[in-house]
Amino acid sequence: MIARRHILIAALLLATAAAAPVRAADKPAEIRIGTQKGGFFPAVRQRQTLENAFKPLGIEIKWIDFQFGPPLLEAINVGSVDFGFVGDTPPIFAQAGGAKIRYVAAVKSEGNTQAIVVPKDSPIKTLTDLKGKRVAFGKGSSAHNLLVASLEKAGLSWSDITPAPLAPADATAAFVKGSVDAWSIWDPYLALAELKESARVLAFDKDVHKPNAYYIANTDFVEKYPSLVAKLNASFATEGVWAETHHEEVAKAQSEATGVDIEAVRRFVNRSTYSVVPLDAEVIKTQQAVADRFARLGLIPKPVNVSDIVWKWTPGS
Repeated sequence: MIARRHILIAALLLATAAAAPVRAADKPAEIRIGTQKGGFFPAVRQRQTLENAFKPLGIEIKWIDFQFGPPLLEAINVGSVDFGFVGDTPPIFAQAGGAKIRYVAAVKSEGNTQAIVVPKDSPIKTLTDLKGKRVAFGKGSSAHNLLVASLEKAGLSWSDITPAPLAPADATAAFVKGSVDAWSIWDPYLALAELKESARVLAFDKDVHKPNAYYIANTDFVEKYPSLVAKLNASFATEGVWAETHHEEVAKAQSEATGVDIEAVRRFVNRSTYSVVPLDAEVIKTQQAVADRFARLGLIPKPVNVSDIVWKWTPGS
């Protein structure tokens, strides 16, 4: 149940953002928002909340869909997208590659929406059994981090498996055909695999590590339009409070937008969280652990300091 104080905070966030002055010369004609056709974004789009919030400023909202996080962040890096939502790993790879991005807000996950799965009749029973197996994952995605963390937990090294870096659509086909032994994947693909293929969960995120997700903005956009970034954060925070108590509306909107089976979407939505918060010390520490894990294994070109690219958002200021 959402506490009354969360609702009041969200209302204050939106009211504060609405009151923030934005001079005509200091605003873009449109704000381009990157999503992955999941979460509560289809419902937010249907509700026209952001459009209504920014229309009085003469700013249009443009939504751009991506299959997963890494290409979305590359679009933010080159300036073709201003603001977007991704899991924990894409920003690490992007920062290591010198991308022009900033963390601007976070969503603390309960760790139920991503897992490593195996076919229902697979002899693989534990994470240790992944040794010598071919495992699919999205390179540079949050599923990549889950796989790496899972191997560490099992006392295995990256070289103990045969990595199969595949985008979600290709990984789905490989899993169904049996050309991979296991798959590290997020919802709604996870829910679909559970319901359609009777896939068995080997480990959820929560069984291995603490995951979070992030709102990311282009560096130049943040520096030029900080009040608009705050307004975007506040708008999504308000929608997050709404989504926590309107799961069925969120599920229907996502199913209609993506064509994904409604039962799979309901499963995804009911185990999701939507609360949008600033990056506090705990969140930054958790994200730094992700960065250090990839650096330690040599999977990113250089170590990164997460706090270097965190934009400080003070709700209600």
